[in-house]
Amino acid sequence: MTSLTTAPLENLISRLFAEADAATSPALQTFTDEERATLNSSKVHYRQLYGRLKDLWLPVSPETGRLLYMLVRSAHARNIVEFGTSFGLSTLHLGAALRDEGGGRVISTEFESTKVERARAHVTEAGLDDLIEIREGDALNTLSMGLPEQIDLLVLDGAKALYPDILDLVESRLGPGAWIVADDADKCPDYIERIRNDPSYLSVPFAEDIELSMKLA
Repeated sequence: MTSLTTAPLENLISRLFAEADAATSPALQTFTDEERATLNSSKVHYRQLYGRLKDLWLPVSPETGRLLYMLVRSAHARNIVEFGTSFGLSTLHLGAALRDEGGGRVISTEFESTKVERARAHVTEAGLDDLIEIREGDALNTLSMGLPEQIDLLVLDGAKALYPDILDLVESRLGPGAWIVADDADKCPDYIERIRNDPSYLSVPFAEDIELSMKLA
């Protein structure tokens, strides 16, 4: 038995994945091909574009959620940073793992205020308030201060063009054995090139769209 397979979290996660599967985003259908490309590549216009997608669910898959849970448990992680909360499905998996490990802290960040409100409500419903902090605003600002000295797991699941910048921001706090999970990393070739060519990391593609990396030194 784990927090993932017992109430209240099991029912909540099942409900949220069902909502995500059923959700549509009419705004996304209005995007031109150029805007879709900019969404993944621009470090300047991503906030404006994502701001038009307040109704867009951007969850990890159920399999990725379970992967996050397993990585936290196997590494006995205590301090986790997540870039890109959205509605909080990945965040709940991280919090559940910390609960089952006996405690810790998830610092997650999201710039869309309506998503922050929903995600915080989900965290409260799950009974994980004591383990999860969701910071509202641009991650380049919200993650520039108030971080633990050591980060055991970094989850990248926000604006793809910022993956290298977020890594730069927290890298000094990643010790040997720390994990990095980059979702949809195939949309960020700059990040892939950086992480795979840095000898201080061991990095491999995992499943269809994840880059899984470990800090070596």
